[in-house]
Order: sequence, then structure tokens, then C-alpha cells
Amino acid sequence: MKLDILTAHPGMVQGPLEHSILKRAQQAGHVQIRVHDLRDHAEGRHRQIDDTPYGGGAGMVLRVDVVARALEAVRGPDALTLLLSPGGERFDQGRAEELAQQSQLVLVCGHYEGIDARIETLVDGLVSVGDYVLTGGELPALVIVEAVARLIPGVLGNPASALDESFSQGLLEYPQYTRPRVWRDQEVPTVLLSGHHQAIDAWRREQALARTSRVRPDLLAGDLLLAALGPRREKGEDEDG
Repeated sequence: MKLDILTAHPGMVQGPLEHSILKRAQQAGHVQIRVHDLRDHAEGRHRQIDDTPYGGGAGMVLRVDVVARALEAVRGPDALTLLLSPGGERFDQGRAEELAQQSQLVLVCGHYEGIDARIETLVDGLVSVGDYVLTGGELPALVIVEAVARLIPGVLGNPASALDESFSQGLLEYPQYTRPRVWRDQEVPTVLLSGHHQAIDAWRREQALARTSRVRPDLLAGDLLLAALGPRREKGEDEDG
């Protein structure tokens, strides 16, 4: 998969791509991540990519002609192009799974006071990582790259890791433990030491449901709640009172 990031500040983006899972994924050839400087597609001695807004107002606005030239140089015939914008569709795990199926994903980072509205006609959609405003789209682009890349086959050492995390089954992830068994009077739950895999799975499902209900009750709506509870038991089965 190809992941392309168009930005006015490539230095903000490049560093995190050279560490941890993203670095190994690129070295192994599972994903190709490229960072493109919008200024390389600007004209004039000063390579200006922004200008004052028509009608007046504070700040500078990203120019449509610069972004258009950058996209024409980067975008392949099957690419999906998204503009990072606080006014875009909310990004979540389901969207990450959809984007991981693409052969090329191009992310355009907005910046400054705003963008020329005509840039929206050049992309396939707008996406937001949350209901807040940042200085630019660089950090959101990294969030999306991280979330998408780890879903590409081969990126994670254990493919099951991506299937057993928060939001993968509609719930927050259950609590995890490792050594030491007892730490400052806090002991690892006995069920996790039992070796009884069915009991462990049931405990984890209950814990995930409880944590989601406490922290993110908005995720437990209708059919999703029923699915999280698992198959309904027959009346009287395993009843303890």
C-alpha cells in the first residue's frame, strides 16, 4: 500500500515515520509512506503556498493551484484522496479498516487560517480525527497513517493483535496483566492463571463490556449491546441465583 502525505511542514511528519512499527513496515516493504512538500509545487522565488483571503479576514489561506499541482504529481489512478479538516467525517476504527483496503491513500494537510474552498473539489472526502481544532493537518495525518498501516497484512507480527483491541469488536479492550503476579497488594485476577480458556474468554468479554459501559456508554447502543453480551443462554442454564 502507498500512503502519501502532502504538507507545508514535512519535518513535522517525517520523524515519527522513522520509528517503531511504521519504520519496520516500510523496511519490510509492506507499506510505502512518502511525505511531499507543498512548496515544491509552488511558483515564484518565494514558493508561496498561501495568500490573503478574498473578502478580508485574519490569517492566510492555502492556495488551490498549489494543491492541485501537488495532487497531479502524486496521485495514481486508483488513489483515494482525503483532506484533513475539522469539518470532515469523524475518523474511527471502522473507517481505518476501510482505508486499509486501498492501494493508495493520499492525505492533504490543511494549514494556516484555512483552505481555498475549491480544494474540496479535488479530493474524495474530508476527514477529522475529533471535534477540536489544531494548527494543521499534520498530526491528524500521522494518526490516520498509524491506524491504517497497522491493519495492512504483515505489518503487525501477530495478525490477531489487530482483532483483539479496543473498538475492533465494538467494545473497549479488556484489562491486561503481566508479571509480577502481585504488586503493591494488587493481584492478577485468578481466572487469568487458571488455564481455562473458555472461562478466560468469558471474563475478558465481561470486563470489556463493563469498561465500555463505564467509560464509553455511547458505544453500547441497541444491537451492538446484544452482540457484545454474546449468545443468549437458555433459561436456567448456569444460573447461580
